[in-house]
Amino acid sequence: MATWDVERVKASVAEVHGRDLPGEVRRCVRIVEVGASALVLGSTQSSDDVDPVAADRLGVDVVRRRSGGGAVLLDPGAALWVDVEIGRDDGLWQDDVGRAAQWLGRVWVDALGAVGVGGGVVHVGPMLTSPLATVACFAGLAPGEVTIDGAKVVGVSQRRTRAGARFQCSVPMEWDAARHGALLAPGLARVGADAASIDVRTVDDPDALLDAFLDRLST
Repeated sequence: MATWDVERVKASVAEVHGRDLPGEVRRCVRIVEVGASALVLGSTQSSDDVDPVAADRLGVDVVRRRSGGGAVLLDPGAALWVDVEIGRDDGLWQDDVGRAAQWLGRVWVDALGAVGVGGGVVHVGPMLTSPLATVACFAGLAPGEVTIDGAKVVGVSQRRTRAGARFQCSVPMEWDAARHGALLAPGLARVGADAASIDVRTVDDPDALLDAFLDRLST
């Protein structure tokens, strides 16, 4: 069985999202420690969804990722961020984008159960979206993402090239609806929604969850 390289990085959100996949992709897990707060917009999301005055007041950078969907707020210590990379020649690779992250979702479900957070369900159907999901990523549901009693607990986005795929996973430890509401006020007003209506499940012990995830990834 192929082994996983494990890396730990502390960098700006913009720097991490700006990294290209290498020409030859190997199995790699990258644990990212966020150096400063950033609101990450989806690749096609309008910057008009963001209140720049609120972002400046709250000290939140606004950056853009290369995958689609709504915005993700990343604050230091508020989420477990794990990138997982595999090559196209890996046994875990799936040509079908809708099935590509399902194996990873199952690993997260097993890891969550190991730390006492049971009831995780991997989404295996088509992407579930809504006007609110175009503003805030955690309001939607993509294949491979995990919910507990309908509340999203693991978000997964993927970037694919001819060499392989990078799955970017986010597990919230905190969820501040008021902070999201202030930053995304124009977008929320556009779709007539409230950040408090986004159903998110947080997890208390990121270190234990990460250990459990890495343990199950290697089996």
